[in-house]
Amino acid sequence: MDQDIANGTLRIIDGCERSYTDGYWIKTYPVPTDTLQAKRRLIEALTRRLFNHTEHGLNIPGNRLAEAKKAYEEETDSGKKRVKGSMYAGAMFNRATDIFTRLVDLQSAGVEISSSNDLMRECGRCLQEALSLCRLVLHRSGEEGIDELWGEPFRAFTVPLESFFENRYLKMAQAMREIDSVAAAMLRTFHTPMFEGIETVIREFAGVARIKVETLRTDPEIFDIWAEMVTAGERLANFRPLMNNPESEIEQRAASFGTQLICNGRDLIFHITRARVPMPKSARDFVERCEIYAATGIVTMMPVPLPG
Repeated sequence: MDQDIANGTLRIIDGCERSYTDGYWIKTYPVPTDTLQAKRRLIEALTRRLFNHTEHGLNIPGNRLAEAKKAYEEETDSGKKRVKGSMYAGAMFNRATDIFTRLVDLQSAGVEISSSNDLMRECGRCLQEALSLCRLVLHRSGEEGIDELWGEPFRAFTVPLESFFENRYLKMAQAMREIDSVAAAMLRTFHTPMFEGIETVIREFAGVARIKVETLRTDPEIFDIWAEMVTAGERLANFRPLMNNPESEIEQRAASFGTQLICNGRDLIFHITRARVPMPKSARDFVERCEIYAATGIVTMMPVPLPG
């Protein structure tokens, strides 16, 4: 039984090595040698990924750190202070990346860099302070923060790469479980004659979403997997309810709200899949909205996405 399998167990399944993590067999990739050069590439990639999933306008260059800090500290309006704090955190992440890049360049030139080096400590301080402000930052959808992504560059800086990638399997398993949770809520909600046939479409979309979570962008299979996910999402969004009486305002409303909720679920699964970390607040809110729709035929409002 799977529940008797220890996390970290490796098996070859269908010709591919997989690691068992919290109920999921996740595809593995070679862990890079733990060097400053490898950490630099990882931190740069994680920083780009961070800005790709958070609200717009946070990718402030590290050389503007003093400006960003001043703007944040002098702001008195609470709403603006949150945004400026997020921009300040972005500038600190970029400053840390700038420092780490220079350290790797020095090491490549033969200069020995120790963990006690002043610039190494400054890099760690920038990452830690940026992490302390992650509560201010929202996901690009505007629905919630995404703290897990903010912690990854700091973790990559402070722990061996092997430990970092082991932790990534845990995050991927959590993301997969949340995808299954959202899909399960949709299956329960739309198990009605009006949405007959949608079960297969939901299951196909959730299935390929889980595969996308475990697949790196550098994997040759990403072309087929991403294309399959996009087209599965399109089939879900284009699903049309079956109405017994198309002239009925009640049926029209139920069909319209149901279609809206299906698209919301599809979008949420896309967000979780691309971030490869859970989005618990958004998932809880979506499940609640599904329950309200099932009971009333009405969909409650979603937060308005941020401009940008």
